[in-house]
Formats: sequence, C-alpha cells, structure tokens
Amino acid sequence: MQAADSYFVDFRDVWLAYNDELRAQNHFAVEAIDLQIRQGEFIAIVGPSGCGKSTFMKLATGLKMPSMGKILIDGQPVTGPLKISGMAFQAPSLLPWRTTVDNVLLPLEIVEPYRSNFKQKRKEYEERARKLLQKVGLGGYEDKFPWQLSGGMQQRASICRALIHEPKMLLLDEPFGALDAFTREELWCILRDLWTEQQFNVILVTHDLRESVFLADTVYVMSKSPGRFVVKREIELPRPRELEVTYTKEFSDIVHELRGHIGALRQSAGTVGAPLPQ
Repeated sequence: MQAADSYFVDFRDVWLAYNDELRAQNHFAVEAIDLQIRQGEFIAIVGPSGCGKSTFMKLATGLKMPSMGKILIDGQPVTGPLKISGMAFQAPSLLPWRTTVDNVLLPLEIVEPYRSNFKQKRKEYEERARKLLQKVGLGGYEDKFPWQLSGGMQQRASICRALIHEPKMLLLDEPFGALDAFTREELWCILRDLWTEQQFNVILVTHDLRESVFLADTVYVMSKSPGRFVVKREIELPRPRELEVTYTKEFSDIVHELRGHIGALRQSAGTVGAPLPQ
C-alpha cells in the first residue's frame, strides 16, 4: 500500500453542494469522493451524462471548494485555483486575433512566475512554444491564425497551450469529443507520446470508452447525480500502446465491461453506488 503522503492527488471523503440552500436540502452534485492518484498516473473518468464529471474537474483544479472533505494535490491542501495544472476542453477556444504560437504563449503571459519576466524571456518562451507545436505536428502552422487551422489542429494547439508552462497535472474535459474518429485517434497517440515523455499527471473526462481504455492506467466509472465513483478498473494493457491494441479481444473485453457498468447505472438511476470494485 502506498503511503498517503506519496499520492499526487488525494480526495478524502469530498462532497460538494453548489450552494447553501442545496446543501441544507442534502442535495449534492458529488458525494463521498475518495480518490488517490499516484505521481505520474494517467486516469480517465467515464459515466452517464450529468453524473458530475465536470464538477469533479472543478474540484481538482481548485475552481470549486468542497462543502465537506479535504483535497490535497502535490502534498498541499487545495485552497484556490491551482497554478500547477493545465486544462484543455472540447472547444479549443483559441483567441482568433492571435497566431497559433501567440495562443500557446498565453499562459506564460498570465501565470507566475513566468508573467513577471515574460518580456525579457519572450524569445526563449517562443522557442519553447514552437518546439512543442512541432512535436504535435504543427510545424509550419505556428504563425497561422486559428481560422486557418482544422478542428484537429486547433485542438493540438490547445493541448500545447495547456502544457507550455510545464504543469504537473493536465486536466482534459472531453478534449476530442468534437473530432472525427481518425483525427481523434491521431490525437490519442500525440497525447500518449507527450505523457510518456514528460510523465505529468493526467485526469481525462470522456464519454469515449475506447479512448479511456487506450490512454489510461486506471478508469473510474461515476454514478448518476449525485456523482460518486462506483467502479475502479486498472488497465493492465502493456505500454507503450499502439492503436492496433484497440482491435484485440483483450481491449474489447475491457470496453464491454465498462459499458456494462454504465448501462447498469442508467437502469438503476438514483440508487446509491456500491463501494469501488478493484
């Protein structure tokens, strides 16, 4: 058993109601969240729509404080928005008046300690941004504007923007949901390679069970509101994982198993989740 102080993310009996009135009515968005994530671990969270996945992300980034319970990240209690995390969403939300490289540089302009010396170090930071863009296949597009990029290219730029300040944790909320299947799989491989190289923690929220099994070390299934984790599934497929693994029986069996859990949750909406099966 790993020592408590060696977990990178540690949720201890966390409950969240969105306001005092809802709390007084015992109406929680998420409840009884106990979650421990090791340093460098890649986890995915799946579950029915409206189960609290995005609420969990707000708690993990410090954008929301729990009504009850405690959250420690990197050994420190979470008391507000975290500077050590990067985020990417389903919509790339690049600023249309900025070039790709300038969009990627944005966190360095607003997050300390980079902000204070951005002007002096701009050349160095820009070189870092261009190298990162080349890694994700955007070499030659650094000086294009978002409207000159495809949806998949914009999402690559968005991931670069989330990683430019070298965060210890990357949070991804349905980042590939709006993309076609081929582009999505291409981006799975890019994310896999970036994570393998840099070993930051990743929390991925997705509706795509294949995506969760291909990318994650551990997949958690969340119950319908109030959200709680009801299944923990270690993914023991060997790494590095190539796309060919997605066509194997072993892979399909895990996807079907997770689909069965979510199907059961849909049928038993409103029932209290059982303890986490290992």
